[in-house]
Amino acid sequence: MERSARARLLALVFVAVATFAAFWPLLGHDFDEYDDTQYVTRNGHVQEGFTPASLRWAWTSTYASNWHPVTWMSHMLDWRLYGASAGGHHAVSLLLHALNACLLFLIFERTTGAPGRSAWVAALFAVHPLHVESVAWIAERKDVLSTLFWMLATLAYVRYARAPRERSPWPVAALMVLGLLSKPMLVTLPFALVLMDFWPLGRWERERSRGAVLGVPLSLLREKTPLFALSAASCVVTLLAQRGAIGSLEHFTAAASVFLSPVPSVIV
Repeated sequence: MERSARARLLALVFVAVATFAAFWPLLGHDFDEYDDTQYVTRNGHVQEGFTPASLRWAWTSTYASNWHPVTWMSHMLDWRLYGASAGGHHAVSLLLHALNACLLFLIFERTTGAPGRSAWVAALFAVHPLHVESVAWIAERKDVLSTLFWMLATLAYVRYARAPRERSPWPVAALMVLGLLSKPMLVTLPFALVLMDFWPLGRWERERSRGAVLGVPLSLLREKTPLFALSAASCVVTLLAQRGAIGSLEHFTAAASVFLSPVPSVIV
């Protein structure tokens, strides 16, 4: 095995071990009574499995004020495999999070050529307290699942950006669609890719001579037009799905309104 391949493998092992060490205790936890009931334990459609009726529900329902059919199918698969054993559901979320951290390492390692620093960044991502809710709360499967497609789409984009005239950008769009079908969090992906064009891909300097808007090369914006269109469509769908969840502040006191002011529905 080449030295670089060995270093990459050791870094991946380090990131994976750090992830499992931080979250291993959650495998002994039960379902939460907050939202896990809606998503799994009292959801007859999820427990019914992959029947025509349940799949139709997953793709057409805005239950729980969200439209995320891929997430529903993920819960259906878990129930088929593990039933009411919460440990299995937790294990899948943990595996997804560990995979996300490893993919983040590969993204930075391939774009910066610095495996050591990339491993530390990925490990910090893996154990950061902000991820506790997403990994430990079964109802938040949509977060770790959509992040998986975010990472895969970014990795596909890195491959495309190195030879844009030879490779197709459509795998990036396809993975973004799967991510949006898991959680609309991916509406910001095109903007993140524009930032990656600046660093670490360094595409801004090479493309700026063809014209720019506020310093951003027009060619880089144009190539992401399909992705921006997907983001816009997802925002519309999300707003329609969450009409019942976005309440009026008229129902709250003035003091409560300060803390309960609406947040953009795309991050719910």
